[in-house]
Amino acid sequence: MTNNLGDDAALQLQDLLMGTENVEDFLGRLAEFSAAMLSRAAGAGIECGVTLQRRKKITTVAGSSPRAVILDRIEQHLGDGPCIEALRTRSVVLLADVDTDPRWPEYQLQLAAQGVRSTLGVPLEIGDDASAALNFFAPDTGLFTEDIIVEAAGFADLAERSLRLAVRIGTAQSRAEDLQAAMEHRTSIDLACGVVMAQNRCSQEEAMAILTRVSSNRNQKLRDVAADVLRNLTAEEVRTHFDA
Repeated sequence: MTNNLGDDAALQLQDLLMGTENVEDFLGRLAEFSAAMLSRAAGAGIECGVTLQRRKKITTVAGSSPRAVILDRIEQHLGDGPCIEALRTRSVVLLADVDTDPRWPEYQLQLAAQGVRSTLGVPLEIGDDASAALNFFAPDTGLFTEDIIVEAAGFADLAERSLRLAVRIGTAQSRAEDLQAAMEHRTSIDLACGVVMAQNRCSQEEAMAILTRVSSNRNQKLRDVAADVLRNLTAEEVRTHFDA
């Protein structure tokens, strides 16, 4: 990958990352962008699927088109192929010709029936417990030349960094949402505890014991019991607000 093209791809990947709301959305955009990049380099229409492996489970998570998702899932259904091999070996795997390669005969027959003549699997490292691969599909043989393979590997290196960042952002967002939910539940319980203290003229410890006992008797979570107490106090929903 030339420096100019590499710089351009890096900037566009940054834009993709900034313009998406979650990892799934980013992977979909990544598949579209990857297909466009290789199509431009190869001078032909290349499609791309994204395969994700987490805890030994392999699934298709995105595609540059609905057809790309279908093509990628053929390999998942059969359980082996160049993309899965790329995940296993952590190296680029080329299927140069579906008619002559001896490695995956059933897979290659199904690709040929879909008008795919060659494929390229390019691995992406995400983290300790997850990896992904870009699965490129070409309508003819000879399109994945040595230069194109080098191009794909160089682009994958850039995409890998963006993907790691997307996963970290997604994890951070999930943790932040979990923390806020926990804070909201805690605040509701404290408010309900105050209501019980006022109604029963008891201590905070005694009020919490009452709420806990009701929770146990009803087989309800403590936060749900607290929400019921607050709903009985006012017709309006009691919500917790936090400054951004």
